Amino acid sequence: MGLAMAQQLLQRPGHVLIGIARTASVTLQAPPGAMLEQWTQDLGDAPAAAARLRQWLEGQDPGGFASATLINNAGVIPPIAPLADSDPAALSQALRVGLEAPMLLTGAFLGATSGWQLPRKVLNISSGLGRRPMASQSAYCAAKAGMDHFTRCLALDEAARPHGARVCSLAPGVIDTDMQTQLRGADAARFPDAGNFAALKSQGMLTSPEEAARRVLAWLDRPDFGQAPVADVREG
Repeated sequence: MGLAMAQQLLQRPGHVLIGIARTASVTLQAPPGAMLEQWTQDLGDAPAAAARLRQWLEGQDPGGFASATLINNAGVIPPIAPLADSDPAALSQALRVGLEAPMLLTGAFLGATSGWQLPRKVLNISSGLGRRPMASQSAYCAAKAGMDHFTRCLALDEAARPHGARVCSLAPGVIDTDMQTQLRGADAARFPDAGNFAALKSQGMLTSPEEAARRVLAWLDRPDFGQAPVADVREG
């Protein structure tokens, strides 16, 4: 979905898009009238990613922008297993990418743009699993629940500022991605919900990444974006 969002954003004239990922996408290209930078950065090293973002933003002239938006989309599902059987390094990586990186990147974004007199938004891509517990998914569920709650706190912070940013932690629905493949292919003895995820696929209940991206970006464009700091695209 991240790639689909990037592709759709680049179709909007005048957009400047910075993508942060472990590897650059060879298929992502900026059309005339848009600008693209791809930073190869492991979000498992959140302080380095946040420092790079802050440095870039502090070097920009805000007069060249009509608005500024940060989208936190990264997430990791470690090997699926009950917590007692989980690998500590994999758990740590999932929490660094899924929770620490969004918090540090958001802090860097808002800190570096605090004096910008233009609309600013932070969109955190959450999950229904941040709001519903699931066996053998403690790291992913905890990261997304933490994302939801830090966004609630952030909304209070920004509401107290004269030109505070609007923020939202948004669940994008159930999407046909590699993560879904991982979930429905898991050992049912270690992941009781594997059959439910297989049924979502077989019954055609999954949204394509392109359609999910369209819905998420439409939510970002809503005039009431941020009115609810935690939301779900399926809520309408």
